[in-house]
Amino acid sequence: MRRVVLLLVPQVHLLDLAGPAQVFSEADDCGHPYTVHFVADQAEVVSAQGLPVRAETTWPHLDAADLIVVPGWRSSGASGPGGSWGVSGAGEEVALRPSTLQRLVDHHARGGMVASVCAGAFALGRAGLLDGRRCTTHHELQAALARCFPRAQVIPDVLFVADGRVITSAGIASGIDLALHLLARWHGPVVAAAVARALVVYTRRNGQEPQASAMLRHRDHLSDAVHRAQDILDAQYTQALPLPELAARVGVSERTLTRRFTAAAGLTPLRYQQELRLEQAEHLIGHGLGQDAAARAVGFTDARMLRRLRRSRGG
Repeated sequence: MRRVVLLLVPQVHLLDLAGPAQVFSEADDCGHPYTVHFVADQAEVVSAQGLPVRAETTWPHLDAADLIVVPGWRSSGASGPGGSWGVSGAGEEVALRPSTLQRLVDHHARGGMVASVCAGAFALGRAGLLDGRRCTTHHELQAALARCFPRAQVIPDVLFVADGRVITSAGIASGIDLALHLLARWHGPVVAAAVARALVVYTRRNGQEPQASAMLRHRDHLSDAVHRAQDILDAQYTQALPLPELAARVGVSERTLTRRFTAAAGLTPLRYQQELRLEQAEHLIGHGLGQDAAARAVGFTDARMLRRLRRSRGG
């Protein structure tokens, strides 16, 4: 059971809060146990959108496997660029007690993961967790974050930045991307893709770093039939899956499946299966397995096919 603590600040933005909470709740429903806690310095926090949120004032016991997320907030009385996103003036407003900021430091020191959404990065900065690290925040706050924490390296125009066990995201909906990234990191890309599909969102990549897996690279669409076909191929890519069989299992015609798959994923079902096999074969070869043995392990009946695919990719 992994615990996720969402640390709430007055005027918290609801989507900053709800996005990661929904992702981890959905993962729990999918059989990967998570407990989500909402913790604050006071028992009730009024959100930036006016909805009061009840919170725990006693922290649960956390160990190194657990996660703390600080969602962003709106500054009280702030106006102008950046005001609605949580920081005004010099950008030093962080409405958390010093003892609460110390909890972030202590959790990270014990090996735990700490994350932020939007203006939540300022809480991590105030706790000293951004010093010497790459990070990001909402585009209207990036200059203020760099000004307030000159030892941090603020990365613009990305959805999130992971630097060791400190992860920061750009704001609002990007908290969903951050949470999906962590699911992929902890449970694999198939789980992240399944949760994204359940939430009817794209499984998007960072935009700065190459996507880790073909299982995610071709999932940025909302075609249910194609997702069902990909689920089958992801689970059985080492097996022979003729197009008629795959189409029958999805419940559409061969022609329809090929057309929808190509339109949604950018390649045919066969080519997608080859991508999965090639990716896994490269992993096995990188860990010392011979090319012929790797080809057999991933389902190629002829190692020449693997060699051809590797040459076409420059491997």
